[in-house]
Amino acid sequence: MGPENDTQLSEFLLLGFSEDPELQPLVFGLFLSMYLVTVLGNLLIILATISDSHLHTPMYFFLSNLSFVDICFTSTIIPKMLVNIQTQSKAITYAGCITQIYFFTLFVVLDNFLLAVMAYDRYVAICHPLNYTVIMNPHLCGLLVLASWTTSALNSLLQSLMVLRLSFCSNLEIPHFFCEIIQVVHLACSDTFLNDLVMYLAAVLLAGCAFAGILYSYSKIVSSIRAMSSAQGKYRAFSTCASHLSVVSLFYGTGLGVYLISTVTQNSHSNAAASVMYSVVTPMLNPFIYSLRNKDIKSALMRLIERATIKGTFGPGLDKCP
Repeated sequence: MGPENDTQLSEFLLLGFSEDPELQPLVFGLFLSMYLVTVLGNLLIILATISDSHLHTPMYFFLSNLSFVDICFTSTIIPKMLVNIQTQSKAITYAGCITQIYFFTLFVVLDNFLLAVMAYDRYVAICHPLNYTVIMNPHLCGLLVLASWTTSALNSLLQSLMVLRLSFCSNLEIPHFFCEIIQVVHLACSDTFLNDLVMYLAAVLLAGCAFAGILYSYSKIVSSIRAMSSAQGKYRAFSTCASHLSVVSLFYGTGLGVYLISTVTQNSHSNAAASVMYSVVTPMLNPFIYSLRNKDIKSALMRLIERATIKGTFGPGLDKCP
């Protein structure tokens, strides 16, 4: 069969993890639980940083942005997957697939940039503590987040437009639970050299630069901590970036794991299962990492829960009484 023009293409088929009907309720319950935990956990982080004046600092401003991106990240792929399981359908429209590619790419790159920005924030806080408030002023913080969003949006737009130029044949089955750009490009009948080139260049320039920025920041942080004479000072300095370092290790570690698995094996189910780690599990664990390892977040969450409990028990306004 000859290639079909992409304007005539109606839908793709997402094969997911398993075609066994008996496993579908288990998969549905598992992903619904993870999605709810992800949204609730990251939403609590956002509310805590907004409501508590002690957390109105650059570090927690970037953290709230990261939590918002993680909510959007998982909301791009999981709801559609849950709907397909519930309706016993594998279909996703062509427009829906392109939209999913755009937003998934957007939020993956944003995660990279925000983690790099947070590493720079920790570098300034530890290596230049006396000038921290001057360097990390509100204008610079807003500019860093805006630049991250703008660059990510432009990259996602380019990647999506590159997919739109492709033609597809009769094989429209995507061996994944969402429209991953690499999987979609590999289904095309037309030449994909330019698409592959743009994807790999973007990965090297965007993800590579962000990761290099993180490595540079932490190399300076380690050097600064080693130069400290006080053991207590060393511990305090390291503890301020322990949560961020854990999130970075989890994000890049799972991402690298997905790449290695896809390189070693061609098993589509293994690739899909590995992708769950960085696309679902990592955004779910981020709030726990920050809340369990950060006393300020724990205190803010406790105050937030106490205020919500008081309002729910005694009515609005009574928590403000002297």
